[in-house]
Amino acid sequence: MSTAGKVIKCKAAVAWEPNKPLVIEEIEVAPPEANEVRIKIVATGLCHTELYHLYEGMPKDGFPTVLGHEGAGIVESVGPGVTEFQPGDKVIPLSISQCKECRFCKSPKTNQCELAWKRVCLETMKGMETRFTCKGKKIFQFIGTSTFSEYTVINKIAVAKIDPAAPLDKVCLIGCGICTGYGAAVNTAKVEPGSTCAVFGLGAVGLAAVMGCKAAGAKRIIAVDINPEKADKAKVLGATDYVNPKDHNKPIHEVLAEMTNGGVDFSVECVGRVDVMRSALESCLPAWGVCVIVGWTKKFDVPIRPPDLIAGRTLKGSLFGGFRSKDGVPQMVKAYMDKKLQLDEFITHNMTLDQVNDAIELMKHGKCVRVVMSVSPQ
Repeated sequence: MSTAGKVIKCKAAVAWEPNKPLVIEEIEVAPPEANEVRIKIVATGLCHTELYHLYEGMPKDGFPTVLGHEGAGIVESVGPGVTEFQPGDKVIPLSISQCKECRFCKSPKTNQCELAWKRVCLETMKGMETRFTCKGKKIFQFIGTSTFSEYTVINKIAVAKIDPAAPLDKVCLIGCGICTGYGAAVNTAKVEPGSTCAVFGLGAVGLAAVMGCKAAGAKRIIAVDINPEKADKAKVLGATDYVNPKDHNKPIHEVLAEMTNGGVDFSVECVGRVDVMRSALESCLPAWGVCVIVGWTKKFDVPIRPPDLIAGRTLKGSLFGGFRSKDGVPQMVKAYMDKKLQLDEFITHNMTLDQVNDAIELMKHGKCVRVVMSVSPQ
């Protein structure tokens, strides 16, 4: 019997409050309203953004919520005004929307959309609207997506249609981490053939940045991380060198300067710590080095000295790798299908949604690159 137009009861991992384990609950998912799409989530990755929200000081008014924003699924039904999607389409939810009509979407200078942060409260990361309820209470949708649920409802401007042959348990990673790191190198830094690069932080985003540097033709890619277990994975994805700051008795930017005759051409920071951001900048060649900040934090300021920039360094930020989401995500899926993009190498654990708290523990302790959780059968 068709579920279109009806409330769906399904399983979801609910974060009732910060600093507490998620709880598998039965929730109610309302039908899509105008310009919305209801999606059956098949697979989802766990991103560090979820940990940030749970454990690093997000306000309590961002709870209760269903986390998850790196998923892939199948359209179950569409609301009035939706013609781009049909039931059965394979799709990836987008935490950064692309309405294609606002001044940002029409500008070649940015991948941002003016409606993105009107749909989502940046301070609490909750969607301004939700179609979820549980035990009589409204449950927020994290970044307007919520992929830790068997079903979710999302505005059509935050959904990308993908190749119907794409394996959802692989391409779900394109919804956040892969695009964020890869695009930071290719789109934002604009890494050049024959150049020397440094990538700080070898989580999934940093490893994707390594992959992007290689795809752009960098001659030398120095992977920097304090966890030596990440070195082999970085080299599989294109790193030529690995440096552990703990192995040296001098600042890491001095180590890199000695290795590269004065500094790297491009550096990408994927940690989210202000001291690492400064090190990434100082690791760049003073005359023309480009440093891209990807790691997210709202804590503290980056202590930048004017001389670090005056001679010619450039400091840039990158959100979602500079990709225009509805356009870029299908392109990245195609690149994977054409064997021009690695994804399988990022997946260190396959689990189920019921094991979400175990997945969180793996990430908290640096024991995984990406966990992919199965949510619903295809």
